[in-house]
Amino acid sequence: MHSRTIQRLPTNGIELNTVIEGSGPLVILLHGWPQCWYLWRHQIDPLAAAGFRVAVPDQRGFGGSSRPPAVSDYNIRALAADVDGLASALGHEDYIVVGQDWGCVVAWYTALLHAGRCRAVMGLSVPFWRMSRDTVDPPGLENNFWYMRYMQDEGVVEAELERDLERSLKVLYYGLSAESPPGSWINQTSFPRDSGLLDALPARETLPAWVTPEDFEVYLASYRESGFRGPCNWYRNIATSADAVPELAEARFRQPAAFAAGAEDDVLLYDPEWRENFPRDFDDLRFIELIEGAGHWVQAEKPEETTALILRFLQQID
Repeated sequence: MHSRTIQRLPTNGIELNTVIEGSGPLVILLHGWPQCWYLWRHQIDPLAAAGFRVAVPDQRGFGGSSRPPAVSDYNIRALAADVDGLASALGHEDYIVVGQDWGCVVAWYTALLHAGRCRAVMGLSVPFWRMSRDTVDPPGLENNFWYMRYMQDEGVVEAELERDLERSLKVLYYGLSAESPPGSWINQTSFPRDSGLLDALPARETLPAWVTPEDFEVYLASYRESGFRGPCNWYRNIATSADAVPELAEARFRQPAAFAAGAEDDVLLYDPEWRENFPRDFDDLRFIELIEGAGHWVQAEKPEETTALILRFLQQID
């Protein structure tokens, strides 16, 4: 499972280290923060066995992929163009994209910006919403800790997380998973504004059940290579994302779409009315499913259930 062939593919002026398996219609799987291609370890073979060509990149700034230095190099238009260019590099006219966490955000925007080629989109964990300055600086939380705002100052969160990579990843993976007490992640807003990210989350010295020691070594190697600057630059573009894609202000999803998340994912609490609001932007939303017993890292916490939902969607399309 750990010995995958990784190809370095040119796209959109950079190169992405990408795992490729199978043959058939192209499905691109996008990880989020703080993850890497390995988040999808349980889905790659089942999707390939079902007749799809599966491409799983380390996204821009992560792992062994290109890490441009400027914050502006990580704007949402560039991230979506990376995905579209990956399909071209693999010789495909069209593709399906499935994303989780930040990869889900990129999947949504790829479907909107490249609607002529992205023929279906499935999101995990993060319902579509139009990011704005309020996303980074939520009204009413001026004196409280909020991780997106904390990440805006270059170098601060990098220094905190890189001080002890093992501890940082354990705390982050645990704090957003169903193993942590309910509300562990969203409870960061009860801490004062000048807290650190790790201070605002439950301490954790052991690995969550869904991460083996061998898995954790893969993650550690990825972050030892990339550090956190590139991955955190994604957050530094949230406030300006609407300005980067003005043509999407009223855009709708025309292609088939689906959404799944862990029932215990605190990210769903960002918009308590997401179940009502989210479907309004879609013409062909096939299903919304919540997976019991899973938090944010749904495809690793509940791999069989998540894989079944992805295959359900893909088989509706093909």
